Amino acid sequence: MTLEPHALDAKGKHAFENKDFAEAADYFKQAAEGYALGRAGLLAAEMRNNMSVALLQAGKPAEALEAALGTDEEFAAAKDVKRQAMALGNQAAALEGLHRYDEALQKYEQSAELFGQVNEGDLRAMVMKSAAAIKLKTGKITESAFKMMGSLDVKKTPGFFERILKFFLRFIK
Repeated sequence: MTLEPHALDAKGKHAFENKDFAEAADYFKQAAEGYALGRAGLLAAEMRNNMSVALLQAGKPAEALEAALGTDEEFAAAKDVKRQAMALGNQAAALEGLHRYDEALQKYEQSAELFGQVNEGDLRAMVMKSAAAIKLKTGKITESAFKMMGSLDVKKTPGFFERILKFFLRFIK
């Protein structure tokens, strides 16, 4: 019995919620293939991105990167800026998992720029924090602080600790 892509997508999301990331990735892969056969390219690209997230959670960054590559271009062609930014963020996370920090940083920055274009401040802040973490890992402390400050500036509703961090980071400027 072959399931429809939307049913496979639902099974993948359920497996993901249950932290069975390998199974989730398999369901998302099957859904992507089904959508691609039905000429539903954007849905197939979305499933490949879901698969990428599941694979990264399963500790398979190389496979996660492979799954997400090119999806940003499909979303760009459809003028879906938010999903394009998410796809770049997924690629960046996989590159970071592979310790390819310069490439990851570039993708995070592209993602943040696109999130800014569509007024997704919290998502933009999230990828900017990831970029700041890379700067910190690679010993670029001052650049990391500036990235973190930028991520806090764009967040719509910073939490208590984020407001405190913002207060202390202003002394670096």
